[in-house]
Amino acid sequence: MSARWTTPDQVAAQVRRRWADGSLLRAYAAGEPFPRVEVPLRGPRPSEIGDDLEEVRGWAARLDAGRRDDARYTLEWTTVGGRHFGRNQVPARAIVSAYEQAWGLLGVADDVRRFASILALVAPVAPVEAWVVANPHKALAVAEQWPALLAAYSWLDEHRGSGRYLREISAPGVDTKLAERHRRTLAALLGVPGTASGFLEALGLRGKPELVRLRPSPELVGLPQSLTELAVRAEELAALELRPTTALVVENEISYLSVPVPPGGVVLWGKGFEVDRVGRLLWLAEVDVRYWGDLDTHGFAILDRFRAWLPQARSVLMDRQTLLGHRDRWGVEERPARPLLSRLTAEEHELYDDLVTDRLGDRVRLEQERLDWDWVEERLGA
Repeated sequence: MSARWTTPDQVAAQVRRRWADGSLLRAYAAGEPFPRVEVPLRGPRPSEIGDDLEEVRGWAARLDAGRRDDARYTLEWTTVGGRHFGRNQVPARAIVSAYEQAWGLLGVADDVRRFASILALVAPVAPVEAWVVANPHKALAVAEQWPALLAAYSWLDEHRGSGRYLREISAPGVDTKLAERHRRTLAALLGVPGTASGFLEALGLRGKPELVRLRPSPELVGLPQSLTELAVRAEELAALELRPTTALVVENEISYLSVPVPPGGVVLWGKGFEVDRVGRLLWLAEVDVRYWGDLDTHGFAILDRFRAWLPQARSVLMDRQTLLGHRDRWGVEERPARPLLSRLTAEEHELYDDLVTDRLGDRVRLEQERLDWDWVEERLGA
């Protein structure tokens, strides 16, 4: 048989595209008439029929058998031929005109039954039903979980703005792990962001406390001299009346633990893009603040973000001399950042642009923990 001639599998492929994009199930759920699918069949040209009539008849027979007595599709036939080999009936078009035909052709009857069960379960809850109809394959992917998901949805919807922890969820058959595992589905049902923090914040639930770690100088007024390090809830730390003379914010944890604390000052762990927690500390607004991050595109992006809170912040050990002085310790930044940064100094922006455009090498980065420690101490002391 010619490779160009349509097979029953190719007929099914035409219908499968509508199954895969969800349009068949959406129409089925909405009670709409079946969207008729007509597939023109590529078959032998009249000039080819006489070359091997048996092959042509075999092709037509396979298409005819594939319809399974019209349970999968029907065929329209046309007459071809002439005086050399007689007139013959060959299939010209396959037509799928009913849901049952499509389910049989694709072998998805069991999936459709599961989908119908899901629809029956969620029908009393209009927002959930609307999401299931709009996202049939996503709904099927969690088919076994719908009783619990529906219970979780109801509890979360009823407790919007309650300030409770997710751990307190008491819906039947639901525990914290299930809610967290299916957070993105629940977020879509509830119309809130799917990120962990955005989910809780939008629902008015309480999240895990944000802690800020800091190492105070013994001379720092407002804290016991015996404390060498604290981890404090961000809002509680912001409420303290601390008056450090200087502050050093460090991106990397081990570097944060290693640097000396300036007299009368404080060292804080910025923790990468979580630096906003430090930036919101109001008692840093009038303090000489230095920031030390990685020498890569993300390090400068974090510095730029930090200055949105504390414009007076100065960078340290994030200069061209430090980068070029440690060429043998360069690494490769897997996914460089490329945003436009408006809060960098001219020198910082020039170096950032060199990193973004690979002028110094392919995705160059220098992690702060790779800096020579004598170099670090000398410049921090200065």
